[in-house]
Amino acid sequence: MSAPPSKPVQFKIGNERLIKLLPGATQKLSSLLEKQGRAEHGALRVAVVGGGCSGLQYKMDLVDGPADRDIQVESGGVRVVIDPKSALFVSGSELDYSDDLQSGGFKVKNPNAIVTCSCGESFAA
Repeated sequence: MSAPPSKPVQFKIGNERLIKLLPGATQKLSSLLEKQGRAEHGALRVAVVGGGCSGLQYKMDLVDGPADRDIQVESGGVRVVIDPKSALFVSGSELDYSDDLQSGGFKVKNPNAIVTCSCGESFAA
């Protein structure tokens, strides 16, 4: 018995007004996706979840592609997928990467954040 044909994923295409990757993030993500064998179809999933010291925090994962209802943005040749609820919180954000020993890693510059914490990973909107 064969599996039923899978229906195509229904997602929307967005643009860099939703989220933009800066060169440091583009380079790091391209490298990570390549190492995982996901360079052709893989994407960075950015989500906003409850938690952190300011109430909301970012969650980022490398995924195989968009899920139903996601918004997909291509920035610097890298795909970013965001669920509609998280998109409300990240609209206009920029994602950068630094390999600085003390404050390195991915950093989100979010114009919607009213309160941010010193760790840069939590915010309130």
